Amino acid sequence: MESLGSVPARPMPYEGVWRFTAPAVELSVPHARHAVRDLLVRQRAPASDETVQGLLLIVSELVTNAVRHAALLSPELAVEVAIAAAWIRVSVEDDHPYRPKPLERDYAQTGGRGLLLVREITREAGGTCDVEHTASGGKIVWALLPLSPDTVVLPAQEVLPVHEAQGHPVPPAP
Repeated sequence: MESLGSVPARPMPYEGVWRFTAPAVELSVPHARHAVRDLLVRQRAPASDETVQGLLLIVSELVTNAVRHAALLSPELAVEVAIAAAWIRVSVEDDHPYRPKPLERDYAQTGGRGLLLVREITREAGGTCDVEHTASGGKIVWALLPLSPDTVVLPAQEVLPVHEAQGHPVPPAP
């Protein structure tokens, strides 16, 4: 807690929220993954290689799910990346009302394990994930990971500014 007369803590240069939209088509999967990777590099987010690889796999799974299961009612999806001092959160939003649930392990099944994989990657990293409804009736599927393996994730209720672009994350204005 800050004392009277103290200077508030300034955010780290890599902190912020970036949001971009993409069409709900297969080509958006690698584009989203590359955009998130490029954003992390450009912002110099202090995430370990393991965290980045897990996060990129999560992005791929969440965008793939939106493309495969929501495109009929949601021709566009949104990807949001929020980076704070100790954690990084990625979310994919679509306008389809169905709230997915991860399937149980069924090794005979050839598909349908995307959310199970997201849940496992998130758990192993010490993070958390969930699905929320939007005010417009759609959903947001998100995962929050600690930036370093020794950090405990307790998501703060802080609001960071959103920097939006069609198709490309953009850095915050100085």
